[in-house]
Amino acid sequence: MTLFDSLQASSSGMSAQRLRMNLISKNLANANTTRTPEGGPYRRKEAHFASKEEDGSFQNILETQILEDNRPPVLKYDPQHPDADRKGYVKMPNINVVEEMVNMISAARNFEANVTAVRTAKHMAARAIDIGR
Repeated sequence: MTLFDSLQASSSGMSAQRLRMNLISKNLANANTTRTPEGGPYRRKEAHFASKEEDGSFQNILETQILEDNRPPVLKYDPQHPDADRKGYVKMPNINVVEEMVNMISAARNFEANVTAVRTAKHMAARAIDIGR
């Protein structure tokens, strides 16, 4: 693995974690959204990463899918809500704020680990140049 390969792998990891943090932010922002253009409450989104069976750079073999959560919405009794049904229940997004915050911390730490790997690779390259002088 060359220096550029390691930088590319870390860069791809940082992009993946940034995508994860963006989706988590959207989930948190829409935790109380009961009406979407598609109809019904907001559905939690999550990024899934997998590798493809191909030769090439790390970035080209990382496959990303954004999936919607299949869990049913949470029913909340609020007869005054404009989206309440005949019985007074509102379909709320099935988003657990604590779970989302844990996922956010995980994504942030993974991002930081990739930043550390980039800094280490840069430091190693600088040391190699110094040795060559």
